[in-house]
Amino acid sequence: QVQLVESGGGRVEAGDSLTLSCRISGRTAFSTYTMAWFRQAPGKGREPVAVLGWRAITTYYADSVKGRFTISRDLARNMVYLRMNDLKPEDTAVYHCAANPYGAISAPPDDFDYWGQGTQVTVSS
Repeated sequence: QVQLVESGGGRVEAGDSLTLSCRISGRTAFSTYTMAWFRQAPGKGREPVAVLGWRAITTYYADSVKGRFTISRDLARNMVYLRMNDLKPEDTAVYHCAANPYGAISAPPDDFDYWGQGTQVTVSS
């Protein structure tokens, strides 16, 4: 059993920064997981924001966050992070961490086996 727990969300103003954290625990081979952050805004579908391939060589970022968000991982601490700079009101959403063993960088959400409960990010203008 693998558990993912997100933290670090909150209410900020436009232009501020936040770092989201995701702790992975349980029977996990963390180094073999493609890790991703998805977000879901009210009335919208779940969209991938940032994906880190399991070899930590390739990444994907949604066009709307390129240059502002950075995904990273710490294998020693079993942690994944999402650094978010220059936040905009349209970044407001619930952010979920997800894991996909040996997953492709372009894998759809349904391919991700493990999900966290999410953390709310609210950006006011």
